[in-house]
Amino acid sequence: QVQLMESGGTLVQPGGSLRLSCAASGIRFSIYTVGWYRQAPGKRRELVASLTSGGDTNYADSAKGRFTISRDNTKSTVYLQMNSLKPEDTAVYYCNAENLHAYSDSFGAEYWGQGTQVTVSS
Repeated sequence: QVQLMESGGTLVQPGGSLRLSCAASGIRFSIYTVGWYRQAPGKRRELVASLTSGGDTNYADSAKGRFTISRDNTKSTVYLQMNSLKPEDTAVYYCNAENLHAYSDSFGAEYWGQGTQVTVSS
């Protein structure tokens, strides 16, 4: 079975830092593009950061300079380091993994975690 499990979400004060983790199982993790999405109350789910199997990153404008996505393929885990947190960062954060290797048998496979709540408030 495939499973993505986020952890690390909590209540944090503005200006604080937080590190989210997402552990994957049941997939060949190293070939998957991974990403972090978030959904705030009343808003659509949006991409926060992504990281390809080749090491290319992409960040939402709101995350650039504050957030860093990384991965440890030996642990099948993707991380999101969040610094200088703002109240507008409050959302449920979701981990995503998608196989974008065209010649892989599982090309196009996509999986989601259940989400972890991040609340930035004083």
